[in-house]
Amino acid sequence: MSGGNSSGGAVLAQLMAQAAERGAELVTLRAIAEEAGELGATRALTRLGLADERAARDMAELRELLAAWRDAKRSAWKSVFGWLCALLLAVLAVKLGFAEFVK
Repeated sequence: MSGGNSSGGAVLAQLMAQAAERGAELVTLRAIAEEAGELGATRALTRLGLADERAARDMAELRELLAAWRDAKRSAWKSVFGWLCALLLAVLAVKLGFAEFVK
């Protein structure tokens, strides 16, 4: 309903006064709840520094970075696992005497 922080507060105050005058009709209470939720969300985003035009782009970039980090981490673990398997096979080959068999 509202676009900004201060206008949201004014609209919310107006809706609350209207509810008090009219005996709090259901439609009015729903509008109050909607305005209160939007006002709270706007305040939270503002406190987090995510209320400007760049926020959506910044969040998209952060998601891309996080996805890249997860991919890199997954690849690193696969690499470590591969090297450990190769090392284990080499140790087994030496223990079982396959090194002499190859000579």
